[in-house]
Amino acid sequence: MRKQIIFSLVLTGLFVGATAVQAAGEVNVYSARKEKLIKPLLDRFTKQSGIPVNLVTGKADALLKRLEAEGRNTPADLFVTVDAGRLHRAKAAGVLQPAASQALEAAVPAAYRDPDGYWYGLSLRARPIMYVKGKVKPEELSSYEALADSQWKKRICIRGSGNIYNQSMVASMIAARGEAQAEKWAKGFVANFARPPKGGDRDQIKAAAAGQCDIAIANTYYLARMLKNQKDDAQRAAAEKMAVFWPNQADRGAHVNVSGAGITRYAQNRENARRLLEFLVLPDSQAWYAEVNNEYPVSTGVAESSVVRSFGVFKADAVNLSRLGELNAAAVMLMDRAGWK
Repeated sequence: MRKQIIFSLVLTGLFVGATAVQAAGEVNVYSARKEKLIKPLLDRFTKQSGIPVNLVTGKADALLKRLEAEGRNTPADLFVTVDAGRLHRAKAAGVLQPAASQALEAAVPAAYRDPDGYWYGLSLRARPIMYVKGKVKPEELSSYEALADSQWKKRICIRGSGNIYNQSMVASMIAARGEAQAEKWAKGFVANFARPPKGGDRDQIKAAAAGQCDIAIANTYYLARMLKNQKDDAQRAAAEKMAVFWPNQADRGAHVNVSGAGITRYAQNRENARRLLEFLVLPDSQAWYAEVNNEYPVSTGVAESSVVRSFGVFKADAVNLSRLGELNAAAVMLMDRAGWK
């Protein structure tokens, strides 16, 4: 905690000092995060540093293709996207450059950043098992691996294999168990699907609440947003029927992933892009992320939102998330062989 406070004070002094002598060069950001989920932080950075930030939002894959097409002519200085799989794709595509920063390394645990510094996690998302209260007893659950057992036949809802979140989850299984065991698991898991995969994470939760399945696999922030939704009673009621179970607590831990960012290869304002990246992992920024996005702070010592906190404390898989990107292609082919549509 003392280390985190010192880190916060040093960076806060850096940004406050920058207001007196405005650094030259605005920062251009390409973001796969929706505007409402990042712009307030960018505005706060501008207010504290005097550095203007221009924001372009879009779909993650489309923005990556745009960066590739623009090449050295891109105006983008910072690329923000979701999932370690996509961050690895950006690194592999050659559109990022390493950012050497003691502040970033101090704030972001090693498991949640690229070993070579090409990207850093900004927020943490978990993908546990969610079950229908009254239809599943928590003591019946144990691990992701156990969901391939016959007792879960036609009881599981999950989105399709084209979803990067599922690809990364399977990649984590390969990292933990090896490809042969992961494929054996995937075949048993797919055989237990209650219906052909369709829709997003919210749809899996709604389907379970509606009686179409007993278990849903989804990221926790979807459940949190549904529980906090004051404009949709049906969505909130569906979420209230579900409970969270943290799998693999006796061994590797629950699967987690990140949203993250990296400085673009041809950034014209590299120094200010680094300052912005460091700002996004400050405790105050992390606290805002946690409350608004309903994700977990990537930095230690920062509290999550009260709704997310109600899901309980858990042990997270400690695998370096760069491995999920490296194993993405193997995971996709494995899912195809297992019949996961």
